[in-house]
Amino acid sequence: MANYTERAKQSQFVEWLNDNAQVLSIALFFVACMGFFWALTDTFMTTGNLLNVVRQGAPVLIVAVAMTFVIMTAGIDLAVGSIVALINALAAILMANGFDWVTTSLMMVAAGAIVGLAQGWFISFQGIAAFIVTLAGMSILRGIALYITEGYSIPIKDQPGFFWLGRGTLAGIPVPAILAVLIAILGFIIMRNTRYGRQVVAVGSNLEAARRVGMPARWIVCSVYMASGIACAIAGLLIASRLGSGSSNAAVGFEMQVIAAVVLGGTSLMGGRGSILGTTLGALTILIIGNGLILMHVSPFLTQIVTGVIILLAVWMNTRLFGSGFKLGKKG
Repeated sequence: MANYTERAKQSQFVEWLNDNAQVLSIALFFVACMGFFWALTDTFMTTGNLLNVVRQGAPVLIVAVAMTFVIMTAGIDLAVGSIVALINALAAILMANGFDWVTTSLMMVAAGAIVGLAQGWFISFQGIAAFIVTLAGMSILRGIALYITEGYSIPIKDQPGFFWLGRGTLAGIPVPAILAVLIAILGFIIMRNTRYGRQVVAVGSNLEAARRVGMPARWIVCSVYMASGIACAIAGLLIASRLGSGSSNAAVGFEMQVIAAVVLGGTSLMGGRGSILGTTLGALTILIIGNGLILMHVSPFLTQIVTGVIILLAVWMNTRLFGSGFKLGKKG
């Protein structure tokens, strides 16, 4: 007969610290990075620079929110950069052929949902590993974008409403940043306060157990990839509206930034555990590291190396020092 022991009861504050250790660690790392670049550069902590960072980083945060749900199901979506590029190119082509920007945007969101749904169907209903499906998707979708654009950048003209999405401001705050924050809040509410959010956590913890208790586990897995496709479509439209053009070469390396932001924020690659707040802090940390290194005039050839090393150290500290083994108070 199995013997069970009850965990020693601790104060609510210690319990809260233990439950949020990884989010707190990335928050501290974010503050440390801000202080570091503030001390070493004259322009980092200026309003103009910070607004520029959040404007350019909004697409990363939007897709990272959706990627958090994907990784919480123990999956991965390597095709997000290619979906962004395809949507980016398609939107420019449609508007160059006379479609208005509202119709184009709706069509692109639908296209993103279909692409994500197709990937989710192969993963959840055909049993193919997410890594394989999305790796193939990364190649296929980028290839389609290259084929339809023939490698050229497609300019977007006479669409002031569309340009406002990527370049406009509301009360001095860039519109893309406002959209990204709203999507992050929506993701936070869905994960914390809805039945669907709890089902995503359950499926990521143990898919078979979730299926046996009656949850539509396969559909839940499928749905997170569809959400990822929609988020990519929004990101692709924002990049096209900011740059005023569409290109198959957009969002190169985008998937690495997104996955790094999610992992840096404490979401487990094994599934079942994650935080939208942690992802938001992870995305902001990656963005300010890139921006700060540029302002410090670090060689662009070294920037990727330095960024990668910093991210690796941060993730190591987050998992080894503040991971599941980290507990304050008495052990029981």
